[in-house]
Amino acid sequence: MSDEKKEILVVSSKIKKYVKEISGLSTSASVMEILSAKVEELCKGAIEKAKEAKRKTVMDRDFQ
Repeated sequence: MSDEKKEILVVSSKIKKYVKEISGLSTSASVMEILSAKVEELCKGAIEKAKEAKRKTVMDRDFQ
């Protein structure tokens, strides 16, 4: 990740709770940066698909 501070796009408490509930494991705070980067990549891809389809709305199918 670059030196500039990236916005976290995931809810840390929800991720930590989910991981704890299904595995009993704790989650490092640094995981949120990586997950946010993945979410950003997915969104950018979906945005491009919506634009290619000449839509102004990103839809679920754009993530597939």
